Amino acid sequence: MIKIRLVTIHLCPTIMDIPKSFDISPIGYVHSTLKERSGAPRQGWEGAPNARLEIHPAFVQGLDGIKPGQEIWILTWLHESRRSVLKVHPRGEVLNPMMGVFATRSPDRPNPIGLHRAKILSIDGDRWLQVQGLEAIDGTPIIDIKPVLERRGDF
Repeated sequence: MIKIRLVTIHLCPTIMDIPKSFDISPIGYVHSTLKERSGAPRQGWEGAPNARLEIHPAFVQGLDGIKPGQEIWILTWLHESRRSVLKVHPRGEVLNPMMGVFATRSPDRPNPIGLHRAKILSIDGDRWLQVQGLEAIDGTPIIDIKPVLERRGDF
């Protein structure tokens, strides 16, 4: 005799209602001496110049608590990226074997979000941040800023 047990699986409705796209609006823009992507270093510590971050007036209150000397994460939209790219030679070196973009720091990717760690050198007026060593090119949209938090103890 074979017994068959029916199992009902309930799917969480929030998983089923994930939007197909998201809207992200810039909170500001990068002003840099780096004018072309080809001239930008791959990482900030590889000789990137200082840059100025211009924050839109509507978002200035979000800077409350940010101080010179503090390290921040700057999230950008890498607006000149090729979004159809899924595999690259890491660091653009053809001798490196091809890898998936999610295993690299390539700016070319489906959702080209840049992640930059920088130190705030000064705050000019109420909406300009001078930062040290930013590899983003002039005109890059800023989508968020977060403080760097150092790990304390074990997870």
